[in-house]
Amino acid sequence: MIIEQIYTGCLAQGAYYIESNGEAAIIDPLREVQDYIDKAANGNAKINYIFETHFHADFVSGHVTLAEKTGAKIVYGPTAKTTFDAHIAKHNEVFKIGDITLTVLHTPGHTMESSCYLLKEENGKDYALFSGDTLFIGDVGRPDLAQKSDVTEKDLAGFLFDSLRNKVMPLADEVIVYPAHGAGSSCGKNLSKETVGTIGNQKETNYALRANMTKEEFIKELTDGLLPPPAYFPLNVKLNKEGYRSIEEVIKNSAKPLPIKDFERISNEANAVILDVRHQSEFVKGFIPQSIFIGIDGGFAPWVGALIKDITQPILLVTPKGREEDTITRLSRVGFDNVLGYLEGSFTAWKKAGKEVDTLNSIAADVLQEQIKCKMPIFDVRKPGEYKSEHVKVAENTPLDFLNNYSAEFPKKGNFYVHCAGGYRSVIAASILKARGFHNVIDVTGGYDAIKITTIERTTAACSSTVK
Repeated sequence: MIIEQIYTGCLAQGAYYIESNGEAAIIDPLREVQDYIDKAANGNAKINYIFETHFHADFVSGHVTLAEKTGAKIVYGPTAKTTFDAHIAKHNEVFKIGDITLTVLHTPGHTMESSCYLLKEENGKDYALFSGDTLFIGDVGRPDLAQKSDVTEKDLAGFLFDSLRNKVMPLADEVIVYPAHGAGSSCGKNLSKETVGTIGNQKETNYALRANMTKEEFIKELTDGLLPPPAYFPLNVKLNKEGYRSIEEVIKNSAKPLPIKDFERISNEANAVILDVRHQSEFVKGFIPQSIFIGIDGGFAPWVGALIKDITQPILLVTPKGREEDTITRLSRVGFDNVLGYLEGSFTAWKKAGKEVDTLNSIAADVLQEQIKCKMPIFDVRKPGEYKSEHVKVAENTPLDFLNNYSAEFPKKGNFYVHCAGGYRSVIAASILKARGFHNVIDVTGGYDAIKITTIERTTAACSSTVK
């Protein structure tokens, strides 16, 4: 028996390859599926099943393409409805893969069709639970309102309480837990960095699995402070229910090098977003006016999904040389398939051609301390939980995820400062604000990590603190 977790860091997502005695199954595959096909070929195995734990909202799954290429059967849990051919399983239905089996456990709560898959060894002993978004390491799935329904957030939380107590927690402590996500995913609130655990460990450490917890307590803890889902979630659900173009077709249509003249023409004609994915340290020194920054080496795809509201939005890319196809692939993972091409020669070519260049003002953390004394406006774009944990006293929290909601709070006149934890998110925020006419925005290099160190040093020297 082979079980391989295939973890994609930028999505905080785990897909699974399972193989036994010449047969294979894939759970929650990514949109690019060739790796799964190659793994099966290397093991002389045939992929017979593609198991989906639910209709994913945070990424486009590879189920449709993989089924077309291998003939494998797509399996969803009870109540799922698709426009493509799929087997809608019953609770406790058993699927045989070589010498092992997977049993469907219908666990509504994250979504109504959400299901876990319990792997049993050849001797029938429970071995591992592929828990999808029902159970994470350190957390459970958020009640997902990305799907249109009359069911409320609290209804879903109540269903999840019952699913966990009646179908997951009775499993033996040694059963391994393989979740669909880890830290960084928007599908939960407090996910661990660990991506594998056990039922017993989760009973001891996961707040949502406390033995003496009432349903009312569970619902309250699960829904308190729950932020709205990102705008792209319902659009990804739709693609996962109805199908999509193959990633090969998307790359073929999008990986087009564009000379500067064509790049400018298409930008104007298509009203395209110019998305610059270089490192933030390069972006702040020079970029195409009106372009926005979301770096390829950060939490790229989820931030694109959160900040560019429409997956059909035309996009033009400015990438590091050699990262063009990688960027297009990562965008397609969250359904952004309308890339019209990339700037040939990257930003270097633009600069050499003498085209107009914009820059982003930035300051070091120690300089910010002087601005605090002058009562200059400071905005912290970290998540609310990060802000509540520790923050600069005078800073306002304007989370990057919902930057649009705070537009009226940023001053039109006079400088103001933005920071995050390490400098990635604040450059995203500053680039968006500058594209909208806030030329008085200044980024704090190094973010709160740098601010905190500077503040501690100054606290030692001046015996006063600006950090709460």
